[in-house]
Amino acid sequence: MKFSNQHTYSRITMISAILMCLFLLNISTERVQADINLPHTTTSKDGSTISYEVYGEGDVPLIFVHGWCCDSRYWRMQIPYFSKKYKIVLVDLAGHGHSSAERSNYTMKSFGEDVAAVVNAIDSEKVILIGHSMGGPVAAEAARIIPDKVIALVGIDTFENVEYPLDEKGKREFLAPLEKDFPSGSRMIVNTMFSNSTAHDIRDWVLADMSSAPPRVALSANHAYFDQFISGEAADIFKEVRQPVYCVSGELWPINYEANRRHMSSFDAVTLKGAAHFLMLARPDEFNEALDKTIKTILKTDNHK
Repeated sequence: MKFSNQHTYSRITMISAILMCLFLLNISTERVQADINLPHTTTSKDGSTISYEVYGEGDVPLIFVHGWCCDSRYWRMQIPYFSKKYKIVLVDLAGHGHSSAERSNYTMKSFGEDVAAVVNAIDSEKVILIGHSMGGPVAAEAARIIPDKVIALVGIDTFENVEYPLDEKGKREFLAPLEKDFPSGSRMIVNTMFSNSTAHDIRDWVLADMSSAPPRVALSANHAYFDQFISGEAADIFKEVRQPVYCVSGELWPINYEANRRHMSSFDAVTLKGAAHFLMLARPDEFNEALDKTIKTILKTDNHK
């Protein structure tokens, strides 16, 4: 069968038009999907703008709170796994990530107000707070502010010992290298938080990222964090925070179960053998499974109340 040149041209034009429509439709779909996952913002008690991301659906959102000099990117290995089962919310505390950095003092209480503002913004009746490192005490502060909405706290390599003895001398010795040269001092300290099995690309990224944090924010937060232990507030806060506390931890620092249980309404932990401080990045598969089991335990217990 033969076709005229005009007929062939018309067919090519029609096919081109169809392909262009499909291309534009695909771009439109990708833009819609991207818009869904764009960071949201809310306002903390002191007026700071707090950025947060939302993924997935669920009745009891999981609120992920990062640690010192980190941000929501440190939970990137958890998004695909948990967003299939739950609504998850990743918070950038003030002075971190995409949140504003105009606060004079970065205290655990003010960080707790950041988390509380996000929980109120998503308008959920019940949430589980998940905090890595410094994010653990921050989650406890948030639970004190919004006790009726928090059903449990999950610490990620934190809450090793809420009675940990610390004095001003110990605090000054720890902070001295940070105050002298923050980039090199933070690298030196953070480099002790990995295991020998930690992949080099993860170690290099964490060291480069955390050492580039704003020193003013980092030092203020560190002072506030250590002052909790010096004053006894790290333990005393659990006179008010009566939600159960769980942990998923590495093996770098031993957990003092007896000390924690003297203050918390209940405390339990899962330790990943051979894991270190950034276990959610370095051992994501094992970590996600362990955290998921913990969350299921929390939800099952809460449903039986």
